[in-house]
Amino acid sequence: MDDSPDKIGPDMTPKKSYGDKARSVVKACTTKDGLIGDYDYAFLFKPNLPFMRKTRRAAPFFGLNDHMPLLLALLLGFQHALSMLAGIITPPLILAGQGGVNLAPEDAQYLVSTSLIVCGLLSSIQITRFHIYKSPYYLGTGLISVVGTSFTVIPVATGAFAQMYATGYCPLAEDGTKLPCPKGYGALIATGTLCALLEIGASFTKPSLLKRVFPPLVTGPTVALIGISLIESGFKNWAGGSGSCFNRPDTPGFTLCPSDSAPHALPWGSAEFIGLGFSVFVTIILCERFGSPIMKSCAVVLGLLVGCIIAGATGYFSSAGINAAPAASFIWVRTFPLSIYGPIVLPLLAVYIVLMMEAIGDITATCDVSRLEVEGKLFDSRIQGGVLADGVNGLLSGLLTITPLSTFAQNNGVIALTRCANRKAGYACCFFLLIMGIFSKFAAALVAIPSAVLGGMTTFLFAAVAVSGVRIISTVPFTRRNRFILTAALALGFGATLVPNWFAYVFTYNGNNNAKRGFFNAIVLVCETGFALTAFTAIFLNLVLQEEVEDEVVDDVMDGKNTVNRADEEADREEWARIERGRHQGGGDVEAGNEKKI
Repeated sequence: MDDSPDKIGPDMTPKKSYGDKARSVVKACTTKDGLIGDYDYAFLFKPNLPFMRKTRRAAPFFGLNDHMPLLLALLLGFQHALSMLAGIITPPLILAGQGGVNLAPEDAQYLVSTSLIVCGLLSSIQITRFHIYKSPYYLGTGLISVVGTSFTVIPVATGAFAQMYATGYCPLAEDGTKLPCPKGYGALIATGTLCALLEIGASFTKPSLLKRVFPPLVTGPTVALIGISLIESGFKNWAGGSGSCFNRPDTPGFTLCPSDSAPHALPWGSAEFIGLGFSVFVTIILCERFGSPIMKSCAVVLGLLVGCIIAGATGYFSSAGINAAPAASFIWVRTFPLSIYGPIVLPLLAVYIVLMMEAIGDITATCDVSRLEVEGKLFDSRIQGGVLADGVNGLLSGLLTITPLSTFAQNNGVIALTRCANRKAGYACCFFLLIMGIFSKFAAALVAIPSAVLGGMTTFLFAAVAVSGVRIISTVPFTRRNRFILTAALALGFGATLVPNWFAYVFTYNGNNNAKRGFFNAIVLVCETGFALTAFTAIFLNLVLQEEVEDEVVDDVMDGKNTVNRADEEADREEWARIERGRHQGGGDVEAGNEKKI
């Protein structure tokens, strides 16, 4: 466990001079050992086919500060970037699409490009780990803790956008069609920037307090509800789209998906759309079963690629947006009017609470797969620095026109698979994300992906989020108290997810007081967001309900003491003893008679 450059106390080791650093760079770029090394590169590309001999030799592990060849760092950094790609582009595509604020294609292309650029820049903050001058605090983890656009904001944002259109904040056409609403997107990122101060402030509290307020009993059901609520949008896109064509309306121009003028437009739910999404889903499964290590970590991207090839060959792609896109893009090429939208303050505060909980769990997992300590002062310092960087990144992302970011968990799988926890791979990942974002033709191609192909990919990603929540729940001891908290929190969360308008008619105020109306809208938005209800309920009950002394872990599967089959075991034994006594008293005729009755 080499944590030497991140010591809590003063570093007494001699610092390298600029000449030493320059010589090490030259050596890395001009010698075989520095460029290629002796790494077995075939290991990354060898598929897992049934007829191929499986190697039993494990690849070498590259620790946080180990020497690493430049080519390998670039290759593994590219692998990290590919594993992040699908997660980074999904939120801007959904929020800029028909299920969000219905922005123009060029605005959507800008958001995808800028998401890649911003994630590359801000990931470097987490990886580098800065010491705050004259304080015991840090900014960043010093690990391969990369960040990407968060899925957590999607249910809140889509609910807020629907409310904006309903209240007139965003414009509607005469026939009720949603028009582009950059004002709504600007309100989302500006309010998110303000709410990021919550996570920044919380990062200066003791990690032990954060773990007490946000234990797995709270984070597990919350993360699971986020994934479950997102699967709906993924399935809608899989069947053709989540916009105006969803209900097969009779409105001219929107009877087909994505619109009547789109190439190869079809009614929502057509077999062709289902097949396109299924090709993505099956490819992901095949990559996991037969793919090489690099294919497994990039399975979602490869599935997306196969779906795009099939869609392009069958005429679902339009190249107009790609041809019209500029060659390069960068931050602030397009801007949005910023404003604070009161009704989403409370929901976004819940979002940042969830992001903080996710960051703590992901940083712990990163330390574990990086073979570093997961307890003690240094680990607590990494948690503090990671949560602070997460909050600062959320604040900066809004100023850079992007929705809140979160620490990505999927890169932990890449670290475990490739056995590389070296920072060089992390910096290479940031470099490739920047390159992908700057060349905007790449973003234009991503925006042109048909909804059915995108839906097959996002459904898998969103289900993975739900499974992550289930995994967190599995670490909770199932005492009576914990079961009660999970039941109460999930009851409200599942209910609000399945019946999202259940709280829409509680408040009947129709006056002219905009502040009062906004306050009521905020309450409605929170109560109609399943994961927010689950999070608040679990936090409250976890703090007020005390653990009972007689509480014991009840594991129905493992110990077999409280299963349904054994619940009445004592009564069954007594009943059987009574039958036996009757048999002995009644003799053989009674026994024979009983057998006949049976």
